[in-house]
Amino acid sequence: MKKTIESLQRNFYAAESDLIIFSDGPKMEEDIPRVRDVRKYLKTVKGFKTISIIKQETNVGLSKSIVGGIHKLLTTHDSIIVLEDDLTTSPYFLEFMNEALERYRDEDKVISIHGYIYPVQCSLPETFFIKGADCWGWATWGRAWKLFEPDEQKLLKELEDKGLCREFDFNGKYPYVQMLKDCISGRNNSWAIKWYASAFLQEKLTLYPGTSLVRNIGQDGTGTHSRKTQVFDCFVSENKIAVNKIDIIQNEKARKSFEKYFDAINPWYKRAARKFIQRIRNH
Repeated sequence: MKKTIESLQRNFYAAESDLIIFSDGPKMEEDIPRVRDVRKYLKTVKGFKTISIIKQETNVGLSKSIVGGIHKLLTTHDSIIVLEDDLTTSPYFLEFMNEALERYRDEDKVISIHGYIYPVQCSLPETFFIKGADCWGWATWGRAWKLFEPDEQKLLKELEDKGLCREFDFNGKYPYVQMLKDCISGRNNSWAIKWYASAFLQEKLTLYPGTSLVRNIGQDGTGTHSRKTQVFDCFVSENKIAVNKIDIIQNEKARKSFEKYFDAINPWYKRAARKFIQRIRNH
């Protein structure tokens, strides 16, 4: 949390931003001192236009905290920028987000803005669109969040009925459909897969920067919902990314670069092994 906030404090738009922090409650009794320490630190935070801390007395978990917080804020705000506490940002992150939110505010085809970009092996345009939505440092509007569908069974059925599962999985390169199935079976509690599916099925687009403005620091083994890995580590831009007018269509080259990246970190034999294990589970 401290690293996340310190990087935000270095953003050029920090002093003009309202910072609203949702602090979840402890899962177990031994977590109480840790939660108390986090909240003690939060009281010392400065550098923003306003700072609000919304505390939960009990633990509601990541999914309910994120979805509930977004619902709450978009009843009183037109747009919102969302960061979890395992992300650090470029000094230009808030500037990019605010400029993109303003440029695409009334573009119904655009559902969100994203700050993270995978470490793909090709050069990308300064900004581009891909169908769907993402979750590592992002922004949206109230008019777009209304499309969020929390029912994973409904989402999966629609993907299957429309024959979109392979496309949803980036041409079979990443197991997003399986993530939805795991939500249904109770093995996964991801809000993000439902956000992605909601946007994808509505054929909405997300704007990405060509160079990442966000770094995930929760992949070091300390994160609650992730294993230790470096495959998502990336270079973070120290330069401003211009939000110029571009065609509001999916960039096929960028999407293909995502596919190649997913294929590299999730090769065919791993995908085959995962399917084999899944078949065993289902029998």
